[in-house]
Amino acid sequence: MQTRLLGKDLSVSAVGLGCMGFSHAYGAPTEEKEAVRLLRRAAEMGYTFFDTAEVYGTPQDPHINEQLVGEALAPVRDKVVIATKFGLRFDFESGKVPLPLIPDSRPETIRRSVEGSLKRLQTDHIDLYFQHRIDPGIEPEEVAGVMADLIREGKITHWGISEANEEYLCRAHAVCPVTAVQNRYSMMARHYELLFPVLEELGVGMVAFSPMANGFLTGRYGKGGQFDTKTDYRASMPQFTDKGIEQNQKLLELLRGMAEQKNATPAQISLAWMLCKKPWIVPIPGTRKEERMSENVGAAGVKLSSCEVKAVDEALDGMEISAVYGVA
Repeated sequence: MQTRLLGKDLSVSAVGLGCMGFSHAYGAPTEEKEAVRLLRRAAEMGYTFFDTAEVYGTPQDPHINEQLVGEALAPVRDKVVIATKFGLRFDFESGKVPLPLIPDSRPETIRRSVEGSLKRLQTDHIDLYFQHRIDPGIEPEEVAGVMADLIREGKITHWGISEANEEYLCRAHAVCPVTAVQNRYSMMARHYELLFPVLEELGVGMVAFSPMANGFLTGRYGKGGQFDTKTDYRASMPQFTDKGIEQNQKLLELLRGMAEQKNATPAQISLAWMLCKKPWIVPIPGTRKEERMSENVGAAGVKLSSCEVKAVDEALDGMEISAVYGVA
């Protein structure tokens, strides 16, 4: 597996593994022993970058994803980079299922969160600690100050911001340098390209979540698809509706055509497009299938020239694409 640098010095596999789907949002959770097996298999394949969060879980165990990642990676902890997140908490008082999430980046909440994550992950430090969502009630300088303290204490080594905007990022970075942002990014969701000049200026990497538009860009979904409305967020995502599939036919044709040219799959082309666009972009596709893990790893070996990337961008600019919704 090729590696990339996030920020100044955080080396990770060029393609990371988003771990959320083992427990949350993509149908019934994977059986725990199988999830551990697959995570360990990913490490054997060359994945060194694993992304989780304290709020990825089930109604029965809201924090189970961190526990699975911690158990699975304990034997190779010194060889992998673990990213997790703070800044969202469950509203246990609401009585709603699934539990609503509330932004909360108060210093005392962050302190509780980091201790819980360290315990569940079976580690003495977190390699990359993301603010999961911006808390409108807390200034970025205050959050960054807590991150600086946690770095000094050795509880985290790097930090980042998910769904970051330019102002928040710059203000936070001035207090404690940010290693990476984790934002939604795919061929179907390109609005954060406006942030690229700032990332390059600051030396901040980008971790792309939902890089295949929640699996749509694999080209494996057609009309009439059904998802469990209780456990699978794709049931309400516009790209998976019959109308969305019709709207996105030109995009799927583009992917299939390039895949044939490059002896690759549409999924690999969708990842290679962003990998070849910037050396500091690291996608974290999620999957629960060993063959898909292998396929995604292979995307790092698919090369698109700068002219080919530009041609794809221009094609995307000129075609109709449905709305897309990503979960992270």
